[in-house]
Amino acid sequence: MTSVLWLRRDLRLNDHPALHAAAADGPVLALFVLDPALLGPAGAPRVAFLVRSLRALAADLAGRLVLRAGDPTTVVPQVVREVGAAAVHVSADFAPYGARRDVAVERALGDVPFVRTGSPYAVAPGRVLKADGSPFKVYTPFYRAWSSHGWPAPAGAIANRVEWVNGVDAVDVPPEPSLPDGLELPAAGEAAALAAWRAYRRSGLASYPTDRNRPDLDRTSRMSVYLKWGAIHPRTLLADLGPDDETYRKELGWREFYAAVLHHWPASARTYFQPQLAAMQYADPRSESFTAWQQGRTGYPIVDAGLRQLLGQGWMHNRVRMIVASFLVKDLHVEWTHGARHFMQHLVDADLPSNQHGWQWTAGTGTDAAPYFRIFNPVTQGKKFDPDGDYVRRWVPELRGVPGAAVHTPWTLPEPPAGYPPPIVDHAVERAVSLERYGEIRG
Repeated sequence: MTSVLWLRRDLRLNDHPALHAAAADGPVLALFVLDPALLGPAGAPRVAFLVRSLRALAADLAGRLVLRAGDPTTVVPQVVREVGAAAVHVSADFAPYGARRDVAVERALGDVPFVRTGSPYAVAPGRVLKADGSPFKVYTPFYRAWSSHGWPAPAGAIANRVEWVNGVDAVDVPPEPSLPDGLELPAAGEAAALAAWRAYRRSGLASYPTDRNRPDLDRTSRMSVYLKWGAIHPRTLLADLGPDDETYRKELGWREFYAAVLHHWPASARTYFQPQLAAMQYADPRSESFTAWQQGRTGYPIVDAGLRQLLGQGWMHNRVRMIVASFLVKDLHVEWTHGARHFMQHLVDADLPSNQHGWQWTAGTGTDAAPYFRIFNPVTQGKKFDPDGDYVRRWVPELRGVPGAAVHTPWTLPEPPAGYPPPIVDHAVERAVSLERYGEIRG
């Protein structure tokens, strides 16, 4: 009997348990639904990369990818009726919207089975729990339990043995949205993801523990964009890691941890994981300082470089993400939700669990036991992680004439660089304000 393989965050043909399950039942129709509920809030870089990923997958399937647009609760049952499908197979979705949507589609299908096999994670959220059955709130014990739990080996390749269904009406792959001038996205698709991972294993993985925090060296893997849409599965990456790759394994563990946290506390995508911090006194996000932050015009070079990289590449180095987030919340006193929304609009790898809980961690409202006192000094962070100033000079052209580490304190030069603003706040003063406000709500 024909099955529908409804693809979502699993745009690949290898290491695909749901494809294995569908193919075991007979012919398979590959379906992707252009869901306005997801595409509407997404920023242009993320949508453009999705469009390119769909084109790549359609080519891999020799044009046999069926695209439909609309509400999945209507579209999926309609496709099932058109082909007389006996089942719908999916990779399970654990995000708040995705989980609700899947329940609604399952109901709409009636007697047609809705089969969940695998997920976008090495270990499905909800599997790794404390001994008492409650979910983890702290990363380190979660990581130990997650590592001990383990995960299956990658599923074998079967795409060339699948009987793919043809002849079903579909819409064309939509055009890409307009991108800012000069913004270049990485190559999309499964082949590009596998090639990027092979290249990183050869040239970057060994130095990851020492170089991952150096934005000037650009030694991170940048696999997050491929993991976002499932062009590669984290299990594939984990299978290639050896005993010396624990640091990289831990970074994949953070992704799994945040997905589990969001699964157990879905409201934390929009609300405070530590609710008492919602009472903090915050600044108006309509302020000029928030606009300066968005534009990379704060007068703090490492902050501005990161925000301009975000606008120029649709990506930002992870260490710099923490620096700019800390600056927004602790120096400008703007709620983390506004910064998280800005990232979701501009990041090509924007992933709800990692983005929202990464922001909450930095803002002191998240899963860590007592993180509010982590207030990053943007000058110290710049000098430590961009010691020669190369990262700043790449993204802040007004400072390209400033040599060495002096680029991190341009306001101290005899003649400050033309066109670059002075610091919009005094970090020492604003740090004290943040701690004072924190003390007020803590009593």
